[in-house]
Amino acid sequence: MAVRVYKPVTNARRNASVNLHAEVTKRTPEKSLLAPLHGTGARNSQGKRTVRGQSGGHKRRYRKIDFRRSKDDIAAKVIGIEYDPNRSCHIALLEYADGDRRYIIAPKDLTDGGEVMSSSKAIEPKAGNCMPLRFIPTGLTVHNVEMVPGSGGRICRAAGLGARLTNREGRWATLVLPSGEIRQVSVDCRATVGSVGNADHGNVKLGKAGRARWMGRRPVTRGVAMSHHQHPHGGGEGKSKGGQEPSNASGTQSKGGRTRRRGKSSDLRILRRRRSVRYGQLTL
Repeated sequence: MAVRVYKPVTNARRNASVNLHAEVTKRTPEKSLLAPLHGTGARNSQGKRTVRGQSGGHKRRYRKIDFRRSKDDIAAKVIGIEYDPNRSCHIALLEYADGDRRYIIAPKDLTDGGEVMSSSKAIEPKAGNCMPLRFIPTGLTVHNVEMVPGSGGRICRAAGLGARLTNREGRWATLVLPSGEIRQVSVDCRATVGSVGNADHGNVKLGKAGRARWMGRRPVTRGVAMSHHQHPHGGGEGKSKGGQEPSNASGTQSKGGRTRRRGKSSDLRILRRRRSVRYGQLTL
């Protein structure tokens, strides 16, 4: 069992569980692939707080991940699977035949001693191999998918995720994303075969506020508990939000409101959105 559920011997342990990280085989990171990671304390360049509920957290070092997978036609051996504090998935340390070492997102079922390869041509479609979508058989699950050829993986990089390649038509490949969205990307975009590992990440319950503080999450006051000039939900008699739609302190809708920037060219390739548009409009 990859997730351990504790007995409720104390209030902090009640409802708490931890990920055993059964896939992890290497405990120390590769020093040559580390970089310093400085916290902002949720402040901008002027020193003003711009994000609520964010600050502190455990000190971390950034692991340089190879999202492009541009080292073509050279076999790489998996040295170990490591824990990465900066992301929900695990990472795999590869050593290429020429001695170069790189980190990649660890796909499901990839273990020590396995071999993976990236190429701009057709290669064996096994877990961890990376190639353009034009060479990947339809029906397979892929992750770390590029949105623009050569830009590096952008889609499906979190733990347990994977997009299903349904078909190809001309210059475009159709993907069914985990959210239910169906979109097209260029067949020249690279993707890695298989789904991302560490699928039990979403089953962990923190159990206490202290574990959230380790992650840099501060307590957040409810809007209905504030005064009317601090939050749109504040003020009024009793527990009331005054008919205001669920929103944040600035008035932006927090449930069902659009968060994507308008005018993005990638939106033109969406065949079906992850949810229907509000107010009874048809699904795009």
